Amino acid sequence: MGVIGSFVWDVIHERDSAQRTIEEWGGITYALGAMDAALPDDWEIVPIAKVGVDVAPRAHDFLRSLSRLAPDAALVEVPQRNNRVEIRYQSAERRSEVLTGGVPPWTWVGLAPLVRDLDALYVNLISGFELDLETALLLRQHVRGPIYLDLHSILLAVQPDGLRTPRALPDAPLWCRTADVLQVNEDEMRLLADDPMALAAMAMQQGVRCLSVTLGKRGMVYVAAPGFEGIDIAHWPPPPARVASLEGTVRTALVPAAETRDGDAGDPTGCGDVWGATYFARLLAGDSFRDAIATAHGAAARNVDHRGATGLSTYLRGSLHSS
Repeated sequence: MGVIGSFVWDVIHERDSAQRTIEEWGGITYALGAMDAALPDDWEIVPIAKVGVDVAPRAHDFLRSLSRLAPDAALVEVPQRNNRVEIRYQSAERRSEVLTGGVPPWTWVGLAPLVRDLDALYVNLISGFELDLETALLLRQHVRGPIYLDLHSILLAVQPDGLRTPRALPDAPLWCRTADVLQVNEDEMRLLADDPMALAAMAMQQGVRCLSVTLGKRGMVYVAAPGFEGIDIAHWPPPPARVASLEGTVRTALVPAAETRDGDAGDPTGCGDVWGATYFARLLAGDSFRDAIATAHGAAARNVDHRGATGLSTYLRGSLHSS
């Protein structure tokens, strides 16, 4: 399993000013922790990420905490300062983000040798600058296994002071073409289409098999293409044959979220990343998409009760094994 995303050092200011500020790993580390807990034993994780030299030793320490890391996996150190995000919560589901630092994006020349032997690929555009559309389309052409895409911060601009603000996505249909399974949250969906069905129609015309729109504590809405029940990795069609069938019934439903232990008192940072990584991992394990959604809901709820990404995989694995 290849994982494309960005390591981020988060500074999180709680809604309650009396609570302490949290400094912790964020960004793709939430997805890595969730995958480490949810993947079957016969899968290995291959992180494909660049990390600034200022935090590289800590990033390598984080990777060594994962139990499903491929033996030859390694981060690419760059001289730039690593991505850092200052997060201020206004409510459990509303926050502002200020980005500083920044590592350079991937080019196809750099990615091609790293993705050649992958069986599946998870792409989470944590910074929004991990790769451009041309490179993403080349990934679609050359990665033989299923591709999961969380559009995430590609729908956020960066103001001169680093504040992230919503923006429309040029070439949205072409971005949909780069994925087999697509994830957005509710705010991101509204930047792309009027409702989930309108976005799903656009996405499925481009080959997406399943669209997930996460709604925070209300749960998520899925739209599944006709015939999509899950991922049979052994019989996954090669890239030229990746076309979702539009003949038949498109299925959609709202799936309520799982309850958290502490209600609104926990930390929602990274919940969408944990949800998507768990969902894709369980699809690769052979679960039906409905069962994978249920497991992802449980993992996202448990993430609320855990501060930061350090130790997250151990925390989720204990909960998953006991459920």
